[in-house]
Amino acid sequence: MKHKLISFGAILIAGISLAACGNKQAASKSNKPLNVTLPDEPLTADPNKSTDTNSAQLIFQTYEGLYTYNKANKLTPGVATKIVKPTNNGTTYTFNLKKNAKWANGQTVTAQDFVNSFRRTVDPKTKAQYASLYDAFKNYAAIQAGKMSADKLGAKAIGKHKLQIQLTKRVPWFNDLVASKFYPLNTATVKKYGQEYGTNASKTMANGPYKLTGWTGSNSSWHYVKNPHYWDAKNVKINRINVTVTKDQNTAINLFQSGKIQETNVSGQYVKANAKNPNLHKHLTGRMNYLYFNNKYKPTNSENLRQAFSYIIDNQTITDDVLQDGSAPAKSMIPIGDQKDPATGKDMATSIGNLLPTDKAKAKAYWNKYLKETGKKSITLNLLTDDLDEDKHVGQYIQAAAEKNFKGLKITLTSLPHAQHVDRDFNGKFQLNLTGWSTNWLDAYDFLDLLQTGNSVNFTNWSNKTYDNMLNEANAATGQARYDKLAAADKYLMSVKGAIPLYQPAENKLISSKVGGLTYSILNEAQYKYAYWK
Repeated sequence: MKHKLISFGAILIAGISLAACGNKQAASKSNKPLNVTLPDEPLTADPNKSTDTNSAQLIFQTYEGLYTYNKANKLTPGVATKIVKPTNNGTTYTFNLKKNAKWANGQTVTAQDFVNSFRRTVDPKTKAQYASLYDAFKNYAAIQAGKMSADKLGAKAIGKHKLQIQLTKRVPWFNDLVASKFYPLNTATVKKYGQEYGTNASKTMANGPYKLTGWTGSNSSWHYVKNPHYWDAKNVKINRINVTVTKDQNTAINLFQSGKIQETNVSGQYVKANAKNPNLHKHLTGRMNYLYFNNKYKPTNSENLRQAFSYIIDNQTITDDVLQDGSAPAKSMIPIGDQKDPATGKDMATSIGNLLPTDKAKAKAYWNKYLKETGKKSITLNLLTDDLDEDKHVGQYIQAAAEKNFKGLKITLTSLPHAQHVDRDFNGKFQLNLTGWSTNWLDAYDFLDLLQTGNSVNFTNWSNKTYDNMLNEANAATGQARYDKLAAADKYLMSVKGAIPLYQPAENKLISSKVGGLTYSILNEAQYKYAYWK
């Protein structure tokens, strides 16, 4: 009996030792930082003012809305206790908030934090360039026009933990906006910093799984540090994410191969040459890249010019020979996977077919019409791009194809850092422009609306009453009728070439085999809250 007791004690001690060892290993893994890259600097950490994909990625990791996305990129409750069904014919949403949802400073996330954030976005004084995301909220138009104060917006706090949103119409993609755009802001922090909120890490307050540290607003490296007050902090496996802006692909590849980073973007020749690399992961994004023409200025305000460029550009050549990264050639304004036909379940972009054929004879004919229209025998146009390799290479392809076939044309290229490029977009300081749009929900309207009159991100300044009416009619319809009207609007837009879609980018990532939990979708980047060391 004594022998058995000693044996049991030995086993018990061994078990405790094994458990302690396991806890140490788990702690060691959680304290081991994950090192990742971004292709360019973010412009802001303020969700109310974010306009670019790099800022969106930073915000996506550090904030959480009423809804969020689970490991499989499916909608799931975030700050809200559940996914709610709207009332009043789809126009009233009432959310109960988790009582244990906290900001990184330990304060409770309240319904008023959401209300104040929504009001701040819509208030014209904020100059939020994507305020139109709230256009279905009650009184939005009057507030934007300065005819009504922002506190009249259709959102109110019913106590500390209940939020109600009142819309003027049904919004089919509303749940995705709730998850990806309608973030709260910590009321006390915004009050303290005002317009300076979100300009650096010290003037930002997170409520998501990570808080932002080390970002000055202009530097190229920073950190996401685990938010100990996050309501689901126990399931966040990695305590620190180190982020570095790496614009040069060769640098990123060398860092990955040496084990200094575990996730980074790659493109072009590397993707083609390393197609069988088990660390290479590829997927199409919910984005479309375009060639825009500035209709504010006479040299580029011409349908003949747009038609000429559309017919001379071969989108298949761009994806197969220039990019070589799995991107898909654009066939219309709508990317693959964005919307399905309610009757057949078929993809809209695929069903509509190729509305952007290449035809050199038609291109030259339209170019000659353009020269006759302008009364010139030669003209120089400037093409604006990002300073990333992919954008510069696409710009060089367009330059070469157009100059080769259009007599009297010279194209100069201007490549700028992303932040400066975006600034030129919004200020209309360009003639030709390579730009793009990433969606946060699956609905063709988000892409078609880019060319509607009055849209704050209609950088082309193109305006067409027929097209506007088609979109308005589509948005007033539901079900199959709405789908058919959106498809018709896409066909019309491509017939007059309000813009020239070029390609749907593929995203190629090198991901370390030592890391798990990084999953991507057409809508979302990976959420680091689900990452873990294997």
